[in-house]
Amino acid sequence: MEGDLVKRTSLVASKYWKVAAAAVLSLTLTASLSTSTSVAEAPPAAAPDEGAATGPAVERGLEYLVSEYRTRVREKYTPDTWAPFAKALTTAAGVAGDVSAATSDVAAAKTALMTAAAELKPVDEGTFQTITNNTFWNDTSGNPIYSQGGGVFKFGDTYYWYGVHYTGAELYRANPTRKYDGDVRFVSIPVYSSKDLVNWKFENRVATRSTGVGSGANLGGAGWVGRLGVSYNENTGKYVLAVQMWHQGRGGHGVLLLQGDSPTDTFDYGYFQTQVQNSPTTGTGDQTVFTDDNGKDYLIFSNREGRSRAFVAKLRESDSLRVEPGVEIGRVSSGREGNAMFKLDGKYYHAASDLHGWNTSVNHVRESTSGNVQGSYSSEYVLAGTEMDYSHVTQTGFFVTVKGTKQNTVIYAGDRWADFAWNGIGYNQWVPITKTGARPQFHSVSQWQFNATTGEWRVGPANNYILNPDIQADRIIVSSVRGWRNLGGRVTNVNGGVNGSRFALQMSNSGGVEQRIPSVPAGTYKLALHARGSAGQVVITGANGTQRTLAIPSSGGWAKRELTGIQLPSGAATVTVRASGSGGVIVDQLSLVRVS
Repeated sequence: MEGDLVKRTSLVASKYWKVAAAAVLSLTLTASLSTSTSVAEAPPAAAPDEGAATGPAVERGLEYLVSEYRTRVREKYTPDTWAPFAKALTTAAGVAGDVSAATSDVAAAKTALMTAAAELKPVDEGTFQTITNNTFWNDTSGNPIYSQGGGVFKFGDTYYWYGVHYTGAELYRANPTRKYDGDVRFVSIPVYSSKDLVNWKFENRVATRSTGVGSGANLGGAGWVGRLGVSYNENTGKYVLAVQMWHQGRGGHGVLLLQGDSPTDTFDYGYFQTQVQNSPTTGTGDQTVFTDDNGKDYLIFSNREGRSRAFVAKLRESDSLRVEPGVEIGRVSSGREGNAMFKLDGKYYHAASDLHGWNTSVNHVRESTSGNVQGSYSSEYVLAGTEMDYSHVTQTGFFVTVKGTKQNTVIYAGDRWADFAWNGIGYNQWVPITKTGARPQFHSVSQWQFNATTGEWRVGPANNYILNPDIQADRIIVSSVRGWRNLGGRVTNVNGGVNGSRFALQMSNSGGVEQRIPSVPAGTYKLALHARGSAGQVVITGANGTQRTLAIPSSGGWAKRELTGIQLPSGAATVTVRASGSGGVIVDQLSLVRVS
């Protein structure tokens, strides 16, 4: 198929090159990048919709891409990568202007243009941008980002982030002091675009409650919409969105397939598939879309009831509107959710969470043993770095692989279903994954900086080195709090954290806990926490044995306590919290941040 595609693309380029050359002379290929203000997510009537443009649908999408790529500036890219891009753009402009162009010609021109754009190499080395977790994220216009259970996909030289906007997300962001698990009503599927994976511009809502799903039904009548991904089909030139849907009027559970003519188009109904062959149940458990290096697209999912079996199923190559028979790659009787996949150093990794509903867990990983995405896989193991705080208080969401000029980095995009689980602030928690020895390593950082051009990352200046600092990882009352070792006495998480959060850490008058931090850089640190109850103390011990102590006086209500000027050498550090008063002490929101 790839050889046929290259041949077809070459023929299209030859056919349209001379016709388009004159037109392209008038294009300002060296114009400055667009600086227009991004559009906030708006009511249906005001939503941007290039899908309303006139002309054949498939041409409309190509016209949009040509218009978008005309904003690229030649001087910003290396000559060897600009030349093929400019030629592909010229060809695409010619095809877009030909009302008699065949669908295959349009698809080939679109594919060639995106391929050339993806190969553009900037002359500079980019900049580090800061990703801050445990916060609610906003788009470039300052409006809330509501995107859960989705995925990020690179089309051309741009990343596009798709996810679901639920009513509960709005309610929890406004008042994060309770769960809103009864408010899972679907609002829309917004799409955002970014060049650096940090600054996201709102583009459109590719699907809304009025989007048709066949048989006269629409998404507004669905009982559940979620867990989605988008692929590009080289044969049709369409972008296909695969999403879970439960709709009583459409036969129950299944995979809904919508399609659009550009990444930010308003998508239309394609197909609703209730059964994937080889899966024992209708619909899917949790699912994501994985695109391999060769452009082939797969649905990664489990069976819906019990979720004990993991599958990899190819999307039909002709149009991506059918899910082909699933290949089972693993089975766990207790079930898994949040199925997702990434590829690193030639190996495929399937990751999933425990079956905890909206709550969090470690990540369980299987790795390919045959080099084939639908081949054999190892037995499960726990992804290192996810144990201390249950994957930074998330469940598996999706992965983004960035192929930089200096290194490749995998980004774990965890879903924190805080609106439905009441387990912290923010819905999207993104952290880097690297290869440590033979296996991948999860880096649970609250803040980090990333360079999407080079692929490099580093810990952010405001990173909190304490894990599970808000005591939100455990979904129930426990006697051994995740990430903290019990030193004796009665220790538990209790309801009623600071600022209306769900949990805090309680120790009896002889109770205590400690957390060993594997590595901190040398520097000056500040220790802080909130506390109430009888007296206690916090001791921070550096790698050289030096200790500093923060006394916690008794307090009837929550009070913030701080210890500054802590000098720590490079290496491990230990934080110890003990109660010393007769009534015990309750602590929450602990932090250890390097200030210089």
